[in-house]
Amino acid sequence: MHGGASEWYAGTGPGRAACRRAAAAGWEVLAGGGGALDAVIAAVRVVEDDPVCNAGTGAVLTSRGTLELDACVMDGRSLASGAVAVLPPFRNPVDIARAVLEDGRYHLLAGDGAAAFARARGFLPCDPELMITPERRAESEGRASFDRGNTVGAVARDTFGNLAAATSTGGIAGTDPGRVGDAPLVGGGTYADEHAACSCTGEGEAFARACAAFWTVEHVAEGAQTAAERCVARVLKRYGGYGGLILLDKDGDIGIARTASAMPHAIARADGSVTEGE
Repeated sequence: MHGGASEWYAGTGPGRAACRRAAAAGWEVLAGGGGALDAVIAAVRVVEDDPVCNAGTGAVLTSRGTLELDACVMDGRSLASGAVAVLPPFRNPVDIARAVLEDGRYHLLAGDGAAAFARARGFLPCDPELMITPERRAESEGRASFDRGNTVGAVARDTFGNLAAATSTGGIAGTDPGRVGDAPLVGGGTYADEHAACSCTGEGEAFARACAAFWTVEHVAEGAQTAAERCVARVLKRYGGYGGLILLDKDGDIGIARTASAMPHAIARADGSVTEGE
């Protein structure tokens, strides 16, 4: 589980604590016999509900002071995926992304179309004021300046060896409405297949152009940590984007790498232990 590659986390604990809770939620699903896709969604849902993170409640605002939410899920076993982008306030965008996956007709729905799809599947829009925090409003109105993190995401492997990835974000503070980064793009910020699962965070345009999540999974045979480090270095050198990623392969090996100052993360292992780091 990662809580976003950014600057504000360095030397602080809220992002790490949120990741710990999220990783524990994902592990609880796996321990109960749930699949990898169920686990990553459960983990991401926790940080979407935590206002300390830039996803769901507490996400950053556009230049017009509005919320536009992106999320993506991918099942490595079936290669099925679902995503939403520029979604208006709904409490858990990752659940709507899963609904897109299960519907099976599309990969990505955006804006009003994503909202209409969500309502048709029984999801209720949320009052924006219940999801916009005072800190985000102050930031949007120029009364304060915060660097409150970036995209969040999770990867998991279940008892059958199946892999999955999920990513969720509010994007970048102050962008023009309609901007879409890497998070909801399969292969950009999110990817999973039978070999590995990857979730990225950072400067979305760079990670999207680099097809970063797909590139990392494609190079996992070099070793999970090596592939992760090579990818973030490549994104920075060739595409000029800082960020980070988490990677999990079919053997349970983990890769964690960043070029930003910090990327809070937590790992839930097979014995139920949860460790965290920056």
